[in-house]
Formats: sequence, structure tokens, C-alpha cells
Amino acid sequence: MKIRTRFAPSPTGRMHVGNLRTALYSYLIAKHEGGDFILRIEDTDQEREMEGAVDIINRTLEDTGLKHDEGPDKDGGVGPYVQSERQAAGLYLEYAKKLIDKGEAYYCFCDKERLASLKTAIGEDGKEITVYDKHCLSLSKEEVEANLASGKPYVIRQNNPREGVTSFHDEIYGDISVDNSELDDMILIKSDGFPTYNFANVVDDHLMGITHVVRGNEYLSSSPKYNRLYAAFGWEPPIYVHCPLITDEEHKKLSKRSGHSSFEDLIEQGFLAEAVVNFVALLGWSPEDDREIFTLSELVEAFDFHRINKSPSVFDFCKLKWMNGEYIKAMDMDRFMELAGPYLEKYLKPGLDKAKIAAMVKTRIEIFPDIEELVDFFNELPEYDTEMYCHKKMKTDKESSLKVLKELLPILEAHEDYTNDSLYALFQQFAADNGYKNGYVLWPVRTALSGKQMTPAGATEIMEVIGKEESLARIRKGIELLG
Repeated sequence: MKIRTRFAPSPTGRMHVGNLRTALYSYLIAKHEGGDFILRIEDTDQEREMEGAVDIINRTLEDTGLKHDEGPDKDGGVGPYVQSERQAAGLYLEYAKKLIDKGEAYYCFCDKERLASLKTAIGEDGKEITVYDKHCLSLSKEEVEANLASGKPYVIRQNNPREGVTSFHDEIYGDISVDNSELDDMILIKSDGFPTYNFANVVDDHLMGITHVVRGNEYLSSSPKYNRLYAAFGWEPPIYVHCPLITDEEHKKLSKRSGHSSFEDLIEQGFLAEAVVNFVALLGWSPEDDREIFTLSELVEAFDFHRINKSPSVFDFCKLKWMNGEYIKAMDMDRFMELAGPYLEKYLKPGLDKAKIAAMVKTRIEIFPDIEELVDFFNELPEYDTEMYCHKKMKTDKESSLKVLKELLPILEAHEDYTNDSLYALFQQFAADNGYKNGYVLWPVRTALSGKQMTPAGATEIMEVIGKEESLARIRKGIELLG
């Protein structure tokens, strides 16, 4: 059996991290076994559809490397791959009527007022549920035909049993049984003629030959209804793979308010697409070893969906930043300049050697916006506290720093070669001549040049970038502040 998986997003906005994980796991399951990955657009909820959302879906899949084998732009013989187009062809109504003929579904003509009067119950998950009382199931064939002929609004409902138990198997959570009294007669075709998500994806998954269905564990409670539909049609159900919840650091469901719940949020914050994919793969899945850095092709090779966890997975923002930093460190300089270039242009004034500064910051940033804090001092010396001159390890204080800067100033004024190597040799010689350790000299110089506790480079590298005139001006300022 050739494995066929699908990613079936609704075009309602940016792609949530949970949806991206579903797409990724579906892709990895298929590609690990040489199978097909299908893209299907589930746009049956017309009220929630957002303009441009399909473009976001396509762009996200392209940026993450999750190339589909079949989809709206690649017909594999089981299209259309957009549900509204399938609905327009009468596909879902046709299959709903087949269930009516079998007694597995029925027309429901109840209005809003009657539905609002129905009793509610508490399900096993503690949530309140409204159970339809099968009122319209008792309508005679003549009454149904009369209502249809008069144009009375209707929905088509699944006819679920009230007694007994429905069981199904999930590859992650095992065998699950649900009391049929909790299975409401869910709507299959809405009053506007569109299918519900639950009905459409069962019909489409079967007709498209989907073998493995990957989705979040919030759909576990709906799976018995899906299985009853498969049984009603006489179809073989797919293999279910339900993934654990993704939470924030406070163990609450990841929401838009977190600021990093969607793929586009993360890209806008300076993360790399390949780092995001790597990170998302580990939100609920772990390899056999402790390895954490994977390319997409390496994930395809290593991925075993049986190693997906049951327990919720925490979106550790700090870990994502660390992982992104590792990708930046491993990046070749040409690509780094291409990606970091806009930030360097934005944060550095004209005339500074941006290539040299880029080489300084490459191994010191985790996301590209970090560049600003590392390079702003190149533009102008910030105000700073002279306490920074005090360093226990270097054995420097304000008095010793003032002495070093004063002794160095005339030497630096007379020196013309402000390249890194020449300056470093000068400082080494100065330290040796005066019986100082290198750090004892370089710490106060770097502090005077940057006004910062941490910099992306040493004193001589900074001097090479800002030049002789600016270097001397900053050292004189340091002497003034210390004096």
C-alpha cells in the first residue's frame, strides 16, 4: 500500500504553528516511505475565509520546503483539490443522500428556536454538549418530500445510535472508546448547501485515497463520528495519528497573543524558515538519539511517527532562538550577507565597512534583529557609566584605566596604520614595555571605544572599523569622563 497523506488547511489567515506541524508530520510520514503528500484547501466555512489566505498557505509550504505531489495546481486524478469546487459539483450532497438512502442520515427541518430549547449534557471532557433529540428522524417520507418541495430550509444530519459504544484506534493514543450517548447527530450538510468540515474531510479522504490522517488531539473526540461515517459508507478508515497540544511556557494553549503563534510571525521576527521547521518537528516528536539539529531531508530519513509523544509540547521560545543561532553560525558568508544586509543597512550609518561588521556579529546573534544592539555603538558612542572600567578579572579600575588611556593616547596619535593586525601588535608591545597584561590594556580601550559591557569584537577590530579620528575622539572622551 502506497502511503498518501494530506494537509487540508482552511484559508482563514496566517498559518498557526500547530497547522505547520500537521503539514510537516504529514509530509514526513509520506516521504519517509516514498509516498505522496497532497494539499487540499478546505474552504467550506465561507464566513471565516480570509482574502489572500490561500496565497499564505502556498507561500508557507514553499518557504518551508514542504512540496506537495498533488493539489490545486497539480492534479493527480482525484481533484478538484478545493472543497468549494467539489461542493459546486454536487459531490457532498450526492454522498449525503446515499447515507439517507441507507438510513444512516436524515433531513432535519428544525428552526433555531427549537434547537435552542434542546437540553444540554456534560461530556467526558467536561464540556457542555447539546444533543439533538432526533425529532426529524420520525418524519414520514411524505412529510420530508412536502417540506423539500415547499423550499423549507433544512440540514442533513448523521444518524448515530444512542446506545452502545464506538471504538477506534489511534497510533499515538491507542484504543479509545466513546459512549454513543455522547455522539450527537452531527450536521453533514448545512442549510447553505455546504458540507461541514467533519463530513467533507471524510468523503474527500476516502475519494483521494488518504491512508494516514494527521491532526491535533483536539479532534480525538470527533473521531468516533468519523469512524461511524466510514462504517456507514462501507469504507476502510485511515490510520489516525493525533498529535499532542502545543502550549506556551506557562502551559496554556499557544495563542495569537503570544506574538509567535504563526509561521509568518516568526519570519518577521528574524527567524530562518529552516530553523522553524527543525524546531516545529521536535514539538511532540523525538528521535532515537538526543540529536536536535536536522535538515528537512534528514528529518525525512529519521522520522518515525510512532515516536510522537502523548503529553503536551511546550513552545520554548528561548530554545527556538538558540536553534536559529546555530543555523546562522553554520551559514556561509554570502547567504548571511544577503539576509543580514537589510538590517545592517538599517542600523549602520553610511561609510562603515558593513562586511567587516557582519563577520563580527555572525556568531553572536540568534535572530537578525539582535544585530541592532550589537552594532549601534559603531554609529556613535552612547552615554555610559564609568563603573564599566572596573573589571576584577582584568584587575582594572577607574584609576588604572585612566592611567592606561593617558599613556596610550600619544602613541595612538602618532600611529598611522589603523588595521587590526598593526594595532594589535602595537598594544602587545605597549603592554610588554610597561609590564602590563594584554587584558589590562585592552579592557579600558574597548570600553572607551564602545561604551558597552559586551561588544561583537575586540578593541583593535573596532578601531579598524571606525578609523583613527573617531577612535582617538572616543579615547579622549573616556579620559575626560574618568578624569
